[in-house]
Amino acid sequence: MEIKPEISFEEFAKIDLRVGTIVSADQIDESEKLVKLVVDLGNENRKQILAGVKQFYPVEDLVGKQIVVVANLAPRKMMGLESQGMLLAANDELGQPVILEPEKSVPNGATIK
Repeated sequence: MEIKPEISFEEFAKIDLRVGTIVSADQIDESEKLVKLVVDLGNENRKQILAGVKQFYPVEDLVGKQIVVVANLAPRKMMGLESQGMLLAANDELGQPVILEPEKSVPNGATIK
């Protein structure tokens, strides 16, 4: 696996990584990969995030999960919907996404350091 080019600490510090709880998850029928998530980031801050995990996670299993998201990613349109962030996931040995979750429950909006 190739490592991406080095960035400065200042560049990294611009990324706002937060923990949030998935409060709703819906299939996007027109897409083979995407699901629409609404993630509670605390303080009445909710983000709609489109994630390519449809083939690997039933939507009913996603609701209630705490996940790590990039909270300050510029919005992007996909399938006519706006994604307002990105969840973090790793690929397993088969190349399938594994959603990253905190080891134990933390408050919504907790900052990843």
